[in-house]
Amino acid sequence: MIRTTVTWVLVFTLSFICASLQAQEVKIELGPSEIALNENFTIKVTISDDKIKSYDQFPEIVGFQKQGISQSSSMNIINGQMSSTNSIIQYYRPSRKGDFQVPDFTVKINGDNYSSSGKKVSVVDARSAQRQSNAFDPFDEMFGKSREEPEFIEIDDEAFFATSVDKPEVFIGEGVNVSLAFYMAEANQAPFSWHEPGRQLDGILKKLKPGNAWEENFNITSIQPERVSINGENWVKYKVYEATFFPFSEGEIIIPSIGWEMIKYKVAKNPTFFGSNRQEDFKTFYSAAKSIKVKPLPPHPLRNEVSVGVFQLRENIKELNAETGEGITYNFGISGEGNVNSISKPKTNQIQKLNTYDPNVRQQVNRGMGKVTGIKEFSYYLTVNEPGEVALSDHFEWIYFNPNLAKYDTLRPKAILNITGESKVNQAISNQRLGGIYDLIEVENNKLLNQRYKYYFSIFINLLLAVSVILLAVLIMKKR
Repeated sequence: MIRTTVTWVLVFTLSFICASLQAQEVKIELGPSEIALNENFTIKVTISDDKIKSYDQFPEIVGFQKQGISQSSSMNIINGQMSSTNSIIQYYRPSRKGDFQVPDFTVKINGDNYSSSGKKVSVVDARSAQRQSNAFDPFDEMFGKSREEPEFIEIDDEAFFATSVDKPEVFIGEGVNVSLAFYMAEANQAPFSWHEPGRQLDGILKKLKPGNAWEENFNITSIQPERVSINGENWVKYKVYEATFFPFSEGEIIIPSIGWEMIKYKVAKNPTFFGSNRQEDFKTFYSAAKSIKVKPLPPHPLRNEVSVGVFQLRENIKELNAETGEGITYNFGISGEGNVNSISKPKTNQIQKLNTYDPNVRQQVNRGMGKVTGIKEFSYYLTVNEPGEVALSDHFEWIYFNPNLAKYDTLRPKAILNITGESKVNQAISNQRLGGIYDLIEVENNKLLNQRYKYYFSIFINLLLAVSVILLAVLIMKKR
């Protein structure tokens, strides 16, 4: 009994292994060695008892242009045993007559590489009769019939590719939002799919990004549909790129015409139950070029240094009451819409009784809803040497340009410190470096300088200049 069980297990295992090997059978067929100028050459890949889940690009053939891809499948049941085949066919259209060589190539099917030897193909004059298709309908073959190559037609599409900008003109430093999107009408009947969007974006960025502007890329990682209304009609918008540009100089930002390639399928004129009813083709959509005018900022002593945007002050201080000499932490935060990266620390006016040190800096940038917003926070450590009220507005200020109001504005703190205790001004002075002449005492040469040499040198230079003037006058008189 045990031997019988073991025998059946072995038989079942071997059968499973054989079935697996059979399921992995892949066959590559090349088209005929001679075709007419108006016929297609094909490379057909057939896999048995499995589906074609993924496939790599088919090879390029010199003298031919790829015309699209079609798929077909068939199923047979013989003596209760079911078998199936799935095929994918790449079509090539010859560009001229002559002899051409199909190179040896490797194609990846379902993650595995399969190789094929090339062959020589001769292209002759065009023929009037259509050649038969490599694709077949199982019902036709079953009854001994042959079918002609299916006719595919292109459906008119309601789609376009466009560049959008939120402002036609901006000030230097003001942000302008730029986006690229593919639009398709909800009533559109033409079938589309994406064609290597990542690779296309890499090429687009090299053309799109201006050299005279800072880019804040929104980093779109997945293309999501968005329903929009254009002129009363419903469209589906697929945004593929979005960024905000902050120009450095006046002039223009030019957004060139951008091409975006989509896979657009042709559909069979007479669809069948078996075989492919659509053929892969490509269509490139082009956006219109855009120009954004960049205006200079109005006259101001700091117009080459200030940030541009709509900002607010967010100050934070835990304790307004302190004693003289006691450390205080004060946060001067600038938040709003604009180029947060370009925000510089506030200007500090030196007050004798207030000491400040270089701040710690923290920033956060948010990109969304077509805007770049965020906060940049400067954390100061303060000490006050004399008692009394200290208004921080006398010490800190931050000047910026508001493009919405087209004018400059200043952010000043509202916090007022209440300091108690004894004056520590003298102690603060003694703890500081004296600077100036006192710093030079240790490094300067202590030898006396002989002023007599300096006097004689000055007389010599003056005499030399006088002689030069006399000689010049003599030369002029002789020339006259």
